[in-house]
Amino acid sequence: MERCFGTGDPLYEHYHDTEWGRPLPDDPEEALLLERLVLEGFQSGLSWITVLRKREAFRTAFAGFDPETVAGFDEEDVTRLMADSGIIRNGRKIRAAVANARALVALHVAGGRLADIFAEHTPSHAPTPPESREEIPTRTPESEALSNRLKNLGFRFVGPVTLYSTMQAIGLVNDHLASCWLRRAEADA
Repeated sequence: MERCFGTGDPLYEHYHDTEWGRPLPDDPEEALLLERLVLEGFQSGLSWITVLRKREAFRTAFAGFDPETVAGFDEEDVTRLMADSGIIRNGRKIRAAVANARALVALHVAGGRLADIFAEHTPSHAPTPPESREEIPTRTPESEALSNRLKNLGFRFVGPVTLYSTMQAIGLVNDHLASCWLRRAEADA
């Protein structure tokens, strides 16, 4: 079975086969989006498998990514997280995760939803299935606009490359290679 990535590592294969590039439910929980956004931020400069292997520890450390709970984290919590060897211990990224939860709570108070903001930045057309990884962009005009929007709302570690990766992960774009079994299965459906 040919995959875009992950072959040889059961955890990575499972992620590729069941999650990456798959659209979220029509009305996703905001905690799920916060998790994806935060984990993509932690991945910056690292390989995704590093984050994926620590995902359960991140979920525990960040209270299931419940926005209200994480928004209430203080410096004592940052210190606790910096000592947690189960997660990536980067102070800037940890503080950004807390800031993002606070920005999300503020967005909710203002009557907005992160899911709606992501949906507003979905590309209007489906690109031709890429033949190679080199054909996949690292950023797009939509991810740049989304980055600007989220930064204006107080989100951090949300550059256009990180957001394009998030858009891929949550299925707003389908960058499975043309040779990937998932892409071929879609074509056969």
